[in-house]
Amino acid sequence: MTQTSVPSSVSPASSAPAINIGINEKDRAAIAQGLSRLLADTYTLYLTTHNFHWNVTGPMFNALHTMFMTQYTELWNAVDPVAERIRALGHPAPGSYAQFSQLASVPDVPATPPKALEMVRILVQGHEAVARTARGLFPLADKANDQPTADLLTQRLTVHEQAAWMLRSLLED
Repeated sequence: MTQTSVPSSVSPASSAPAINIGINEKDRAAIAQGLSRLLADTYTLYLTTHNFHWNVTGPMFNALHTMFMTQYTELWNAVDPVAERIRALGHPAPGSYAQFSQLASVPDVPATPPKALEMVRILVQGHEAVARTARGLFPLADKANDQPTADLLTQRLTVHEQAAWMLRSLLED
């Protein structure tokens, strides 16, 4: 087997073709940064929801345990498309707790598990925060004519607004 050598004056990264998808580099970078915040928010909310699934107690245990499982599963399945969209725009996706903690607007899960209804309130706030993050990126995606990102944002908004509504319903008298 013959190996092809790359001249020392050419780095492997520079031999990759330039990205030419109809969105300029400045806009791609800004959209990727916004999607990185969405990824961090989604992952943080996933961890909180999974934690609450493990730690919920009380008379609503079965209903909340099941609801939280449905929600954390959806959140887990959402992180990959967001990260892959960042990569498609030509930027690295964040993937460490340190990066997520710097990027996220969703606070980390409380150290001590709260009571069930406080868990619900925290998750409402989390879903609303992720929705605001997604909605805040729309103007840039629209301006850049970035329909795949706009579609992804629409999907995420639908999920987070519905989840917040369902959770809020548990808090009504």
